[in-house]
Amino acid sequence: MTKFSTRRVFLISATSLVLTGCAVPRGAPSKNEVLSGANRDDADFALELVTRDRLPDYARWYTGESYLTASWPSRAGAPTDQRLAPGDRLALRIWDAGDSSLIAAAGAPFADVENVVVSGSGHIDLPYIDSVHVGGLTLAGARARLQERLTEIIPSAQVQAEVTQGRRNSVDIVAGVASSGSYPMSERNLALTSLLASAGGVKDSLNNPVVQITRGGRVYRQTLEKILSDPTHDPGLQGGDRIAVIPDPRKFTVLGATGSEQVMDFDAHEISALRAVSMTGGMSDARADPKGILVLRRYPAAKVGHAGGPEKDRVVFSFDLTRADGLFSADEFKLQDGDILLATQAPATTVQRVLGLFGALLGTSTAVQAL
Repeated sequence: MTKFSTRRVFLISATSLVLTGCAVPRGAPSKNEVLSGANRDDADFALELVTRDRLPDYARWYTGESYLTASWPSRAGAPTDQRLAPGDRLALRIWDAGDSSLIAAAGAPFADVENVVVSGSGHIDLPYIDSVHVGGLTLAGARARLQERLTEIIPSAQVQAEVTQGRRNSVDIVAGVASSGSYPMSERNLALTSLLASAGGVKDSLNNPVVQITRGGRVYRQTLEKILSDPTHDPGLQGGDRIAVIPDPRKFTVLGATGSEQVMDFDAHEISALRAVSMTGGMSDARADPKGILVLRRYPAAKVGHAGGPEKDRVVFSFDLTRADGLFSADEFKLQDGDILLATQAPATTVQRVLGLFGALLGTSTAVQAL
């Protein structure tokens, strides 16, 4: 083959690539490709050009099932002494200064009575006296009542008491802290944050931690950020509470001409479209179309067509980041769980790649002629 023929072959090949474009690899679709057919009556998605005027409308649309509960336990009051509850265990030391004691061994000044369990009805049983009701009393109150009953038969009796909290006066931390386990409550109105500190704090690895309290068959959830920043959201705990600190369960997907393509976790309660772009490493300067940042969202069919709601179950929100209104709107538009963020490819990118490949082919043909 002659040098002229070789050059001609490479020129024809390069021209074919320019005309067809199908052999040129791309990292993302263009905005026109994704939104093709959006204006047709039979389009299976609705297109929303996001502006300041439209943002209030989107906020009134269906915002997804909340991972937080509408209610949250009330703020902790001032700490007070814990009240005895069924399952608590008392350790008693009964002093008797009399010459002959009904309770103490001969010559012994006191008698120890261990493992006295508060019954389901709140009573305890001791030798020589009837059942004594101590449920709901503080430890000091229970000690005084026991001593009053004992002095009826042992005038010199003095009572000391210690308590080990049972299940109804303890809470369980099952996940998300340095030291999980069962923690006895030595006081009433123990604040949630105090308990978390006693458990070694929340694990640093958790993403936007959410605190979940299970109490009496009900489940409450609130972000740790809210609990720490607002004292009114730091609740008092109750015996039997079950606590878990879990990561934020919400996710969104990032695709196209961004710093990365992946499924990402929400790292805050609210994430704007603009912040989501920055979380991925930003847009690729060489590939991304700043006029073609898209958020794709699915709405439940039951929410479509209602007054003030989306017209279709699939909606594409489009942002123009070359304009101030587009930038502000993207920073105020809140992502939802399951959203897809797509940075489309700039139209010039494909042309640049074709021309680059065309130049490479010409360089190759020149090299061949030199042989």
